[in-house]
Amino acid sequence: MLKKNVFKIASLVLMLGLVIIPQFAFALEAEDLGLSYGAATGLTSTDIRTTVANIINVALGLLGILAVAIILVGGFKWMTALGNEDKVSESKKLIAAGVIGLVIIITAYAIAAFVINALVNATA
Repeated sequence: MLKKNVFKIASLVLMLGLVIIPQFAFALEAEDLGLSYGAATGLTSTDIRTTVANIINVALGLLGILAVAIILVGGFKWMTALGNEDKVSESKKLIAAGVIGLVIIITAYAIAAFVINALVNATA
């Protein structure tokens, strides 16, 4: 059983090293990254890295809005709890979850921005 797993992992690593990864290296040698093909078919000539960065920014922006909405709902529930400890504790949990989500989203945005800027500057 262990030999089969080791063989599968070794063959996967060999396949990645010999077949898939060199294809990426050959693809990076193209100067226009295939943009001329997209322009010939009527598609946009925007670089794919820019498009991916825009999609990531929009998705993280929507998630940020959702996290702020969760915080606002928690605050509203706390204000309307009328001193009920169960509702107050539920509201505190909502606010804490919203704040944690917002921290995660801001961290993800920072990491994505760093990686995308590094990729654009490295291949430009």
